Amino acid sequence: MARIKFEKGKQREFFEKVLESISCPSLRELVNRGVSMNYSGLKNYFCERRLLSEDLFNELLHISGLKREGFDFQIVAENWGQVKGGKISKR
Repeated sequence: MARIKFEKGKQREFFEKVLESISCPSLRELVNRGVSMNYSGLKNYFCERRLLSEDLFNELLHISGLKREGFDFQIVAENWGQVKGGKISKR
């Protein structure tokens, strides 16, 4: 499973567009509408503390009806952060 990497501030913008397109007032309500993620996990993604998983990204696109082409992002390997952290600690 890959990760989706947005530019700074764009991941939050993505979530706001998803919420707007389905007329959802909050992240908590998004959980109630059937997203397969708990609220604290969604909040971490919304605040850009974690990279978005590709499965969740595709699920949110499906629910909202938005197209992938409308967003600027990179697909990185699942272990992207682990590799970076391992190289830093090795010094």
